[in-house]
Amino acid sequence: MSIEPLARAQAENDNVTKGIIFALSAYFLFAIMTALAKHLFNEGYHIIEIAFYRNLIALLPFFIIFQLRGGFKKHIPVNRKGIFLRSIIGAISLVVTFGTFAHLPMADATAMIFGSTLVVPILAHFLLKEHVGLYRWGAVVVGFIGILIMAQPTGATNWIGIGFALATVLCHATIQTMVRWIGRTDTPFVITFYFIALGTVFCGLFMPFVGSIPSSEHILLFIAVGAIGSAGQFCITSAFKNTQASIVTIFNYSGIIWATSIGWIIWGDWPTLAIWIGGSIVIGSNLFIIYREQKRNKADVR
Repeated sequence: MSIEPLARAQAENDNVTKGIIFALSAYFLFAIMTALAKHLFNEGYHIIEIAFYRNLIALLPFFIIFQLRGGFKKHIPVNRKGIFLRSIIGAISLVVTFGTFAHLPMADATAMIFGSTLVVPILAHFLLKEHVGLYRWGAVVVGFIGILIMAQPTGATNWIGIGFALATVLCHATIQTMVRWIGRTDTPFVITFYFIALGTVFCGLFMPFVGSIPSSEHILLFIAVGAIGSAGQFCITSAFKNTQASIVTIFNYSGIIWATSIGWIIWGDWPTLAIWIGGSIVIGSNLFIIYREQKRNKADVR
């Protein structure tokens, strides 16, 4: 059977406007979630503790939906090893992401994390044996120059924040690459559910050492982190369901608008010139990679 009629049928079923609305909502909610996590860190809570409560609270609605959809018998992972590895790396990713936003201004952290998209082609080439052309390799190199500009290797650099950011970039890229692999056999819902469930267990192992009972004035913030995170997951899943991944990915960059606005309004942070220049280079490189990916996919359809 030809691939082209299938692709055309999929496009006809897409609701681009709805997908864009869901995408914008998702990235706005993720920005709110990380801002709340940053505030809780500033109030003295450990990043692992914040990640644990985020997963625990988010697990409840997913568990209810999981049961309504038939329970464990109908959602046994096919790629169990992949699901397990993705969940553990996902839990670590959530912790280091919160660490990045805890130690860097919102806009700086968001701009640097965009670098994860630059690592995906590298991992996909070596792990999934995907072909990466010369143009995309060039975009990756240019993008990393942008990251170096944002890192600002001077004595005033927040090396803890930079370290968390680089760890986040690597984790995010690894997760995106693994989802390509796991997605061949398991549904997004199964992948997300086990990520949250196993992530709760993983972070819970450290709670006796770093955990505490949230104070009455902060418990609502913890609930908000979990609830907003769940809503964000729902919106991003719905976005990918309603329109093409390349379109959804472009609206990821709305996150820099949300992050900059929130950071400026709450903490008075405004990105430095290095962040504007480096961030623009990284975003430009990412958009070029997306363009090349779309062009390659169209060629494959033909």
